[in-house]
Amino acid sequence: MANYEALFEDENNIFGGTPESKYHDIANQASDEVVKDEFNKIVEKFAVMEELLIKEYGDDAVEKMIKAYAFENSTFIEEKKKSLFIEFTGNIVMRLDS
Repeated sequence: MANYEALFEDENNIFGGTPESKYHDIANQASDEVVKDEFNKIVEKFAVMEELLIKEYGDDAVEKMIKAYAFENSTFIEEKKKSLFIEFTGNIVMRLDS
């Protein structure tokens, strides 16, 4: 991954922006129905993961765990967010091509 790291850091790179900015570009141009459907899938997955954690650890503990983990692993979280934006963008684009 280190060889490709620079591709995702520069706003003026060959892709014309960051993974987040490209996601928003695609989402703004894509069919509302496709974007809403993909967003609903993301929210559903988040809701399931949150509910599983709350059942295991309790609501207050989960909030504390999330904040602590995000603080302690901020670099990893930023990279994961970029990866997820790329995945979400790909999901929208694949739906548009079909």
